[in-house]
Amino acid sequence: MAETAYTAKDITVLEGLEPVRLRPGMYIGSTGPRGLHHLVYEVVDNAVDEALAGRNDYVEVVLHPDNSVTVTDRGAGIPVDVIEEQGLSALTVVLTKLHAGGKFGGEGYKVSGGLHGVGVSVVNALSERLEVVVDRDGNRHRMAFVRGKTVKKLEVLGKARGTGTMVRFKPDPEIFTVLEFHYTTLADRLRQLAFLNKGISITIKDEREDQKKQETFLAKGGLTEFVQWLNRNKKALHAKPISFSATKDDVEVDLALQYEDGYNENTFTFVNNINTHEGGTHLTGFKSALTRTINDVAKRRDFLKK
Repeated sequence: MAETAYTAKDITVLEGLEPVRLRPGMYIGSTGPRGLHHLVYEVVDNAVDEALAGRNDYVEVVLHPDNSVTVTDRGAGIPVDVIEEQGLSALTVVLTKLHAGGKFGGEGYKVSGGLHGVGVSVVNALSERLEVVVDRDGNRHRMAFVRGKTVKKLEVLGKARGTGTMVRFKPDPEIFTVLEFHYTTLADRLRQLAFLNKGISITIKDEREDQKKQETFLAKGGLTEFVQWLNRNKKALHAKPISFSATKDDVEVDLALQYEDGYNENTFTFVNNINTHEGGTHLTGFKSALTRTINDVAKRRDFLKK
């Protein structure tokens, strides 16, 4: 067998956001429509995480004619002070370094979804251009990037009235095979997020020619409204969905269910706003408990044949 030389010079070290641009599918699944829309989800997830932390009640997504997207929230704003070990502002680190964020420890976020610290930096890496504006500490701050590299360093634009973050990005045609966002695909996800996070207002606007439209999703009833929406074209067997919220061992659980006259079961499960398509112990446990409870009640009331 012929031997091949394998030495230190064969080791490649990718710095910064280079790994994302080299293997984008590893981070967002694909460079087609699925990956394209995932960029929006990642930025929106950050805004929703702010709502879960009790710091935000508003998200707006705007689709622009040039196929760029703006996501705005009224959260606390990404920190802009300097991280001493890095010698860079927190905003710079969050947008240019993988595995940097407030979701790995500490008290910043109790619950979070998305790519956990690589989300917005991945969006930056895969964007032809990205601009971020942060209202925080009484000032409005701005940075700009091209394909993940800083082209405008952190600057103060003036005074800010409140707090929040605005991210505008345009997907990179060097990366993606498609560049046009589908309104319905995004609206369906945003509607779902509104149901899963009661009280948060999520607006989507389409400014593209011949497609101009706008919708706002707000579900004060949370999962109860979600179930009613899912059963909107079916005959429910009881008018009001059964629902409850509980906390045990620092784990929060929300549930809503409603029986209808069909024969097909529709069960949707989510963990930290992420749809768990393949189920898991949370679904298995719920089904076991539901079956056991119904059987116990049926036996006590003598509904079952001996």
